Amino acid sequence: MAERDALRGRWATATYFFVNGFMVGSWAPQIPVVASRFSLSETMLGLLILVFGLGAVAAMPTCGYLISRFGTRPVLRVAGVLCASSLIGVALAGSMPALALALIVFGAMLGAMDVSMNANAVVVERRLGRAIMSSSHGFWSLGGFAGAGVGGLAVEKFGHVAHAGAVTAFALILVAVALPHLIAERRPVLEHGQKRGLPRSPMVYATGLIALFCMAPEGAVLDWAALYMRQEMGAGIASASLAFTAFSGAMAAMRFLGDGVRNRFGAVQTMRLSGAIAVLGLLGAGIAPSEGIAIIAFALTGLGIANMVPIAFSAAGNQPGISSSAGMSVATTIGYSGMLVAPSLIGFVAERTGFAPIFMGLSGLLALVVMMAGMVRPADTIAAQPA
Repeated sequence: MAERDALRGRWATATYFFVNGFMVGSWAPQIPVVASRFSLSETMLGLLILVFGLGAVAAMPTCGYLISRFGTRPVLRVAGVLCASSLIGVALAGSMPALALALIVFGAMLGAMDVSMNANAVVVERRLGRAIMSSSHGFWSLGGFAGAGVGGLAVEKFGHVAHAGAVTAFALILVAVALPHLIAERRPVLEHGQKRGLPRSPMVYATGLIALFCMAPEGAVLDWAALYMRQEMGAGIASASLAFTAFSGAMAAMRFLGDGVRNRFGAVQTMRLSGAIAVLGLLGAGIAPSEGIAIIAFALTGLGIANMVPIAFSAAGNQPGISSSAGMSVATTIGYSGMLVAPSLIGFVAERTGFAPIFMGLSGLLALVVMMAGMVRPADTIAAQPA
């Protein structure tokens, strides 16, 4: 019975990862529409993406605190419902203040859901005694692939409001189906002797830095690849969305293989090899002479980054001496500042340099991760942790 409940919880968590990725992927084809509706320059669009990112980053430590008090399951249930309902507000916004508010809410709900679902995945890993983080993130990428792939066509054919409404309905159905099967921690969330607040171990912050270096390029592809393809490659809206679609599709495929790769080669070696592949992909995207080659390069980037973020998060959630919620909230907050805040700076720079030099420059962050890979060794210790 316990094993069956754990497996159901594993699939429920996977569903939440899919929904979160689906919402992010569905936002990608809305970005050029927002730019067109409000006649935004890259700098102004970057500032709005910054607002979106600040909402997410602000929600993450708050969510970590709530998890430390109530556990991962109740927080994830609430965050999932609110996140699934939040894209429609962006589509319906009729003024810049309304758009900014809608983006803050959307970002905050994405961030809250992300922390709680990753923390819940650590609970599932410990209950099952094996790695599931990479494949969980695979469902996130699969959701992003579906959201971006269908979204571009839906926006072109039905309009951005109808697209957002359909996304909201579909996401709420999935959340409602999975919600009863999420599992909770067996032990009290806050153990005797632990204190609420920021952890003191420097290793969890170093792990968060690794997540940041991995997620800044991921955020750049999410927020700017479509515009790069459209403005600098001359692609149409549907074709431009294929950059993130290829990135997410390759990422999803590799993440479903990632747990087996990590179990065979270990977290450190997997991180090093993945980083090298991602470096080559981003460099290729920056120097690509055509949109077809650029799409292939973005796919290669997704193939490399695929297992880097799950390994960093698993390492953060299994740091010795601190709760998984504390380690996860620190790593996700630092990491998602790269994915959600850094792209706003990219918009400011891109208006002056174009996107190609930026993608090439971001490959340097991934090269640093290759050199820091030894710090993710705690990701290999899940079997020794209590559930």
